[in-house]
Amino acid sequence: MLIGLGLIVLGFILIGMDGEPHGNGILGLTIGPIVTLAGFIFEFYAIFAKSEKS
Repeated sequence: MLIGLGLIVLGFILIGMDGEPHGNGILGLTIGPIVTLAGFIFEFYAIFAKSEKS
């Protein structure tokens, strides 16, 4: 679950690192949101996946 949180934070950092005005560069419009979305998907999977019981 911490991996998903790390991906979300990394995505927002990538969006913020974009040097173009108003975040209109490659980091702000494509890479950052894709990494953030991957983090949210990972979080939903971590929450809803059934754990295997021994």
